[in-house]
Amino acid sequence: MTQSSFSSLNRRQIREQLQSDGYDLLIIGGGITGAGIALDAAVRGLNTAIIEMQDYAAGTSSRSTKLVHGGLRYLKQGEINLVREVGRERAIVYDNAPHVVVPERMLMPIIQGGTYGRWATSIGLYVYDWLAGVKRAERRTMLSKEQTLEKEPLLRSDKLRAGGYYFEYRTDDARLTIEIMKSAAAQGVTALNYIKAESFVYDDNGRVIGVTARDMNDNTTITISAAKVVNAAGPWVDTLRELDRSKTGKRLHLTKGVHIVIDQSRFPLRQAIYFDTPDGRMVFAIPRDGKTYIGTTDTNYEGDLDHPRMTRDDLLYLLQAANYMFPAISLTEADVESSWAGLRPLIHEDGKSPSELSRKDEIFLSPSGLITIAGGKLTGYRKMAERVVDLVTNQLGTSEGKNYPSCTTDRVVLSGGDVTGPFAAFCAEWTRRGVAIGLNEARAKELVTLYGTNVQHVLSRMEHYQQAGNPYGLPADVMAALVYGLEAEMVTRPVDFIARRTGAVNFRISIAKEWLKPVTRCMAELLGWDASTEERYVRQAENEIHYATTPVQ
Repeated sequence: MTQSSFSSLNRRQIREQLQSDGYDLLIIGGGITGAGIALDAAVRGLNTAIIEMQDYAAGTSSRSTKLVHGGLRYLKQGEINLVREVGRERAIVYDNAPHVVVPERMLMPIIQGGTYGRWATSIGLYVYDWLAGVKRAERRTMLSKEQTLEKEPLLRSDKLRAGGYYFEYRTDDARLTIEIMKSAAAQGVTALNYIKAESFVYDDNGRVIGVTARDMNDNTTITISAAKVVNAAGPWVDTLRELDRSKTGKRLHLTKGVHIVIDQSRFPLRQAIYFDTPDGRMVFAIPRDGKTYIGTTDTNYEGDLDHPRMTRDDLLYLLQAANYMFPAISLTEADVESSWAGLRPLIHEDGKSPSELSRKDEIFLSPSGLITIAGGKLTGYRKMAERVVDLVTNQLGTSEGKNYPSCTTDRVVLSGGDVTGPFAAFCAEWTRRGVAIGLNEARAKELVTLYGTNVQHVLSRMEHYQQAGNPYGLPADVMAALVYGLEAEMVTRPVDFIARRTGAVNFRISIAKEWLKPVTRCMAELLGWDASTEERYVRQAENEIHYATTPVQ
C-alpha cells in the first residue's frame, strides 16, 4: 500500500508529527474555508497544520446548493462588492479545478406577480454579468415565453411571461474541498481529520500558542504548538471563541438550508431553474446524475450542530414550491429519495430575517491572539483565505522581521485539475479508456469528473482488482476508488467514502446502502479495526443514511 502525507494508512505517523512539530500556523476546521487557508499559507512558505473534528467538508462544505455562483439575489440586498468578488472568483475556481466546477446555464422564469419582472430581471442579470466580469459568450439573454417553455416544458405556462438565461457554475462541494486539502498536503501541510480541539494552550502573557486536541477515533490526546492559531470552524466558531473566553461583540446567527433529491423518472427536469416560491423566496431545481435536487430553505436554527436534519415542514415547503412552479409533476413525500441539511454560519444583525442576513465574511481578533473567520460563501473561499493569511503573515513578519510573499493561489491548479487543453477533450479521452477496460460510458465519465487527472490512479487500481479480485464483493471500480481514497484522500471511516468522496448518500442512496457493509469490512481489514470499532462505524454510516432519508416530525 502506498502511504502519502494525506493517507489514512499513515494516520499514526501524521498524529505524531502534529504532536512533535511546532508550526507557524494551526488551522482549526477542515471545511472549504480552512482548506483554502491551509493551501494559501503553505504556498507562501508557512509551516502549517490543519485539524478537523469530523471529516473534511462534513459540515457546511458538503451541504450547500453545490453551485459556485455569484449570488444573484444579493444584488437585491445591495451587496455589490460581494457579488463582484465572488462572481469573479467563479472563473478562477473553474480554471483551477475544471473537473469539479462545470458551467451550467440557469433559467429564471419570469412569472406574473413574481419576485422579479421582465425589466428588473434583464437589468439585474446585466449588472450581475458586468460585476462578475462574465465573458461575452456567457452573458445573459432574455427569452420570450415560448422560448422559455422550449428550454423547460415542465414550467407552469399560465403565469409565465418570459425568462432570463444566464450562466452559473455547478460543483461537487465536498470534492472541491478534498481537492484543496490534497493540494495543501502536497505543499507540505500536516493535515488530519477526526482531531478535535478541546482547549487552548497559552503562554505566560495569555497569548494562544497551540491547542490540546483529542483523536476522535481512539481518544488519544495530543498537544499541537503554533505561533498563530486560526479558528475556521464554521458553525462551531463561537464554541471555540467561548473556549478562548473571547465571545464578545458580534456572534454567529445560524440558519438552516435543506435540499431534497428526486429521481428524474418523477421529475424529468431538462434545465437548471432558479424560480419563485409562493412566499416570495427563490429556490433552485437542478438536474444532476439522473436526479433532480431542489433547495434551499432558509430558517433560523438553534439545534444540534453536528446533525442538522430536514424536518417535515422543510420537506413540505420544498414540495409545495416545486409543485407550484411545475404543476404537472405532482410530487409527494414518497418521491423524495434523499436529502441534506446544512448550516450557514452567518453574522448576526438585529432585526433581519434569515434571508436578509449578509453572506459577507468577517475576521474577529481576540485578546489572546486567536484569529476567527466567520460568515462567507463557498465561492469566496479563496479570497477569505487570502485575507486571513495576509493578517497572519503581517503579524509573523512584524515579530520575525521577515517579508512573506503575497497570495498566488489564483494560479495554483488544484489536485486533479492539471489538464492540458479543454477539459471536455480530456474527459472524452479518459471516458473512452474507462470503457475500454470494462466500464459503461456513464460510470467511466462519472469517475473522470470525480477525480480529474487522478482518474488514472483509480483506473490502474481497477485493472489490478479485475485481475486479482477482492474478498469483499465490491465491484472492481468501487474497490479501486476506496483504496485510492484510503491512500490519497484520507478516507478514515466508511461514511467519509459513501457520503463525501463519492456523493452516494446524496445521489445514489440505494448504492450507498449496498456498499456500506463491504466497504466497512475492507476498511476494517486494511486499517486494523476490532469488531466493536467496525460496528461503531457501521452505525455511524447507517445514521447518516437515516438522516438523509427520514424527516424529523
